[in-house]
Amino acid sequence: MEPMIRCNACKKQIKSENGILKEDVFVGYKEWGYFSNKDLQIDHFYLCEECYEKMIKNFAIPVQRIEKTEVL
Repeated sequence: MEPMIRCNACKKQIKSENGILKEDVFVGYKEWGYFSNKDLQIDHFYLCEECYEKMIKNFAIPVQRIEKTEVL
């Protein structure tokens, strides 16, 4: 049985088939270092595209988006 990926914000199950994601997700990963209140803690989470868009909509400085013209 393959592991299930869920959006950490809305709990939506991310579609996958035979271990291959059938929809894209935002993966958040942060290794906190010294000079933070989370020394040596690692945070990891997933956001579905809808929850990602909701999150960045509230940013004071917009996300920088760059359009790719080819995929290698």
